[in-house]
Formats: sequence, structure tokens, C-alpha cells
Amino acid sequence: MAPKIGERKIPLLIQSFLIILLVKKGITIERYPEFHFFFLGALFSSLTALILLFLKTKASLHMIGISALTVFVFGLSIHFHTQNTFWIGFLIFMNGAVASSRLEMKAHTSRELTIGLFIGSIPQLLFLFVWL
Repeated sequence: MAPKIGERKIPLLIQSFLIILLVKKGITIERYPEFHFFFLGALFSSLTALILLFLKTKASLHMIGISALTVFVFGLSIHFHTQNTFWIGFLIFMNGAVASSRLEMKAHTSRELTIGLFIGSIPQLLFLFVWL
């Protein structure tokens, strides 16, 4: 738990650096195009969350992660013409479970959870249109 805004800056900066390294050296567009764009979306989400910290706004990193994964699995289902309704439904349920647990623990407000949902989903949706 990092309740203070300042405690989140260094971990997000390190995460962004590691994702850049991963995208440049390991998960290239030629080898794994779907994962490449997933991690680019994750990079944009991390950088957005970092920028918001400098604007004194906190977002739920848990919601960023689970919402990004949900959109990515939905995109994989479309891309490969498979029906992953179980997994998509499960991940949507998990979005609610994560949000409920963060509220119950008083780790976030509903505003911070909503911001996290959008920061995780929007970059994945934008990159979904690139690799579909």
C-alpha cells in the first residue's frame, strides 16, 4: 500500500523504464505483435498515472491493471475469432471485485477507481484498433 502520492512516483518510473526495456528488447512487434501492443498500452497507462501524480491526482493501479487485461482479452477474442465469453465475463467480475475490495479497504475513493478504470482501458482500446 502506498497511500501517499509521493510514494508512488519511483515505482511507476521504474515500471515504465522496465516496460520500455521489455518492448524494445524482448517483445518486439515482429515476434509478438499482440503482446507488443498490450505492453505499449501498459506503458501509456503507467506514464499517464505518473503524470497524474505530479498533478496531485491518485489513480488505482489495481484497477488500471485489471481493466487493461480485460480489454486485451476482449481484443484477443475478436482478433482470433474465438469466443472467450467465460474469461471476459470472469474478468469483468474481477473488475468489480477489485473495485469493491479497494473501497472496502478504504485504499481508494470511487473517483480514484474510476480514473484507474479509464487509464487502464483507453490505451488498450486505442492500441486495439492498431493491431486488429
